[in-house]
Amino acid sequence: MQPKLIIHGGAGNSIESKGGKEPARQSLHAVVEAVYAMLLQGESSIEAVVKACQMLEDDPRFNAGTGSVLQSDGQIRMSASVMDGDRQSFSGVINASRLKNPITLAQTLQGSKDRVLSDYGSAELMRELAVPIFNPLTDERLAEWVEERKNNFQSNMASVSVGTIGAVALDRDGRICAGTSTGGRGFERIGRVSDSAMPAGNYASKIAGVSCTGVGEDIIDEGFATRVVVRVTDGMSLKDAVDKSFAEARSRDRDFAAICLDVTGEIAWGKTCEALFAAYHDGVAIGYTL
Repeated sequence: MQPKLIIHGGAGNSIESKGGKEPARQSLHAVVEAVYAMLLQGESSIEAVVKACQMLEDDPRFNAGTGSVLQSDGQIRMSASVMDGDRQSFSGVINASRLKNPITLAQTLQGSKDRVLSDYGSAELMRELAVPIFNPLTDERLAEWVEERKNNFQSNMASVSVGTIGAVALDRDGRICAGTSTGGRGFERIGRVSDSAMPAGNYASKIAGVSCTGVGEDIIDEGFATRVVVRVTDGMSLKDAVDKSFAEARSRDRDFAAICLDVTGEIAWGKTCEALFAAYHDGVAIGYTL
């Protein structure tokens, strides 16, 4: 089967802030180029998705891993999940801190009987695995937090045009995997849980996979990733499932976007906001959603 890949670096209502769309597109291009080469060489969809997410987490441009936004108390707490569609196995970490790649910890939990861990459990797992302590804070994110603190955190979320990252891949054996990682909404209440470590925001089966980005509460309220996958499983085309699900979300004034891929190799995406920073390889060439 011809491999397919789609990745995203966030969504929002501002395209030109934070350096504009071209630098973000270049970052996404580099990831697609490297990871699609892995798929062509026979790597599994889960390895490809984890690698894509790691590369995006390591890029301070995006709100995941290095460059994550700060919560209201000035701490970084990150969430990530992986769903192996072939095994229909979900694993993730919620509000993990002091590590470089939350997606790697989420992947590790694929082999555990306890597959979703909160902050304390994640910290204990890191200790057991001897995961190096890492500070993902950047000067830009700290400056945002300091400035917002002056206004007593009146903003609903950090003003980032590129944010939560994710990937969905189809490998040569027809296996689908989805992965999503985020630093959160920014300035939120301590302990707030993102959709990125829930099936609402990251879901895959043998039939389709979806990764979401945007306002997590809206994604959770829609149960969006799961909704799209179930509709495709029930016989809808991927495009129709995405269009119908976003029409419903738009009617309720939701604010998010999603990338999607099915077992036939069809690629789709949708948004209720202005911009979705995403790139894909359709088996022929690299394309972009902007």
